[in-house]
Amino acid sequence: MRADVLVVVPTYNEAENIALITEAVRDRGYGILIVDDASPDGTGDLADGLAAADEGVAVLHRSAKQGLGPAYAAGFDVALDRGAEVICEMDADFSHDPDDLPRLVAAVDDGADLAIGSRYVSGGGVENWPWHRRWLSRGGNIYARTLLRTHINDMTAGFRAFRSDALRKLDFRSCEASGYGFQVEMAWNAAEAGLDVREVPITFRDRTRGTSKMGARIAAEAMILVTKWGWSRLFRSR
Repeated sequence: MRADVLVVVPTYNEAENIALITEAVRDRGYGILIVDDASPDGTGDLADGLAAADEGVAVLHRSAKQGLGPAYAAGFDVALDRGAEVICEMDADFSHDPDDLPRLVAAVDDGADLAIGSRYVSGGGVENWPWHRRWLSRGGNIYARTLLRTHINDMTAGFRAFRSDALRKLDFRSCEASGYGFQVEMAWNAAEAGLDVREVPITFRDRTRGTSKMGARIAAEAMILVTKWGWSRLFRSR
């Protein structure tokens, strides 16, 4: 068991997955913090039951659905307060393989400040996605990497491990993005801060249970913010 590792898992209507993903994380020897945004399907109540039965499970209840970014920021605060040395991000729906968690943690143990589970490096990939979603994800990452001038191939990846000292250097509480643009913003901030960012190849698999929270509004927010940040970076460099 690694008492110094905490996996933060945001949830909204993940009743079908929450017990299974919690078991998977715990089986790999890590603590889990479930951040539930008042899921109407009872995810929060199920999470409370899991926490009552296992001291390695913690739950943070938020009053309403406020977005992925604020959920992670709240979870990071709790993780740091609890003294975690390695703080991971992971989806609840098994699109991220729990077997890859030890590889991300190992990268941080090896010296990385931020380890990103990347679909877009050699050995990484995506399964069970339609062509248009592949195109959108790949194109969005190329766009973000180009405008923000980073070496990171998978800027939107949501499977990550941070060294606690590195996470404290990033102003995650003030991030602008509420959707998956939060992942772009955090990766960019890490690169701008000169942190050691490493990409670990993973295979992303589409969920088999529950409903995706991804929508056009979230994608639009990310595109608008990346464009804004890119222009800001350009003008600062002049």
